[in-house]
Amino acid sequence: MFNNLTERLESAFKQLKGEGKISEINIATTVKEIRRALVDADVNYSIAKEFTDRVKDKAVGEKVITSVTPGQLMVKIVKDELVRLMGETESDIDLSGNPAVILIAGLQGSGKTTFSGKLANFLKQNKKKKPLLVAADIYRPAAMEQLRVLSEQIKVPVHIETENKNAVDIAKNALAFAKENGHNVVIIDTAGRLAIDEEMMTEVANVKAAVNPHEILFVVDSMTGQDAVNTAKAFNERLDFTGVVLTKLDGDTRGGAALTIKYTVQKPIKFVSMGEKLETLDVFYPERMAQRILGMGDITTLVERAQQQFDEAESKKLEKKIRANKFDFDDFKQQLNQIKKMGNLKDLLGMIPGIGKAVKDIDISDDAFKGIEAMINSMTPEERRDPDIIDQRRRNRIAKGSGKDINEVNGFMKQFDQMKTMMKTMNKMGAMGMKMPGRM
Repeated sequence: MFNNLTERLESAFKQLKGEGKISEINIATTVKEIRRALVDADVNYSIAKEFTDRVKDKAVGEKVITSVTPGQLMVKIVKDELVRLMGETESDIDLSGNPAVILIAGLQGSGKTTFSGKLANFLKQNKKKKPLLVAADIYRPAAMEQLRVLSEQIKVPVHIETENKNAVDIAKNALAFAKENGHNVVIIDTAGRLAIDEEMMTEVANVKAAVNPHEILFVVDSMTGQDAVNTAKAFNERLDFTGVVLTKLDGDTRGGAALTIKYTVQKPIKFVSMGEKLETLDVFYPERMAQRILGMGDITTLVERAQQQFDEAESKKLEKKIRANKFDFDDFKQQLNQIKKMGNLKDLLGMIPGIGKAVKDIDISDDAFKGIEAMINSMTPEERRDPDIIDQRRRNRIAKGSGKDINEVNGFMKQFDQMKTMMKTMNKMGAMGMKMPGRM
């Protein structure tokens, strides 16, 4: 995400390397490079110019304290301006209604249906809500089927009327059903088109008038850049939507939509979505996004994703096993499954400061754990619970069963033993620390 923009900005900041202070002369080249980087990222030129003019005005004459270099100061100024451009603070979703009605709108292919499923899952898991999905796309039969499949995966009911060809009636019927059955959130997935047309706009406006939604979320494919911003303007003029959702941020996006859509339509970005996994939906935090754009990582989001996936009771049980040096392959496999639910592996690594740049050219597949899982699945229940019994004869059988070379099995076993040794050492250090006098 934003790899090219990040590199271009880093290159611009290097223009100030070795400078003792920021002046109009030495800042000119840096600001010009920042503007070029933004335009290449598909940011409208007038917005890019306004942005860099503000950066220049803030930077010129700014005192550089002894512990900070001009380059570091410029990074801070640019970060602050990026945060301002993208909305400064996060924007909560309105769930005040009973039920709260959320209307999903956007062009065909923007990811509306997938987002609807992700949002239902997010509200169920994180907000403890009882959502109802509504299939109001009457033109694309696959959309109804897709929503049905998603609803089964996240165990959230879906309202589908296959014979009804009136989206307004479907939405009104679903709202009545929700009230009768105790659903406190209704998520309505509407039809999209390949381009903006009057029929689509009229239909979605009619649905809005019929159900009076608390939220209208405009879903936009972030890979479409300024086209996405122009589409958002057209939708906003008709629907007056309440927030924006950026999808496909894990793709080859230049970042223009993420940077300027808030500025252009004056509506907050509420969520960002990456990949097909139903757990990969994040609240949009302008400051965290600015940090990622500038290559600073995003540890806060990484920790939050981990907390969502790692059950507290299970974590305590695991901690006890580690303390007793009884961590086994069943535990290891369970941890792998939880990590996989956190999202795209490359994206997760990119949240660690300094790692994103190191892995940007490396192809890290989501299937990276498949070989390890195959080896663990080829073990007997007894072997998984007691790794110490796995001798060379058993290793040969595991290699054959998993379709792996014996050297891969031996390497994996060695890494597992090293990990257990490290856990044991850390456990001892922790125990010693707890016994240290004066420790609070």
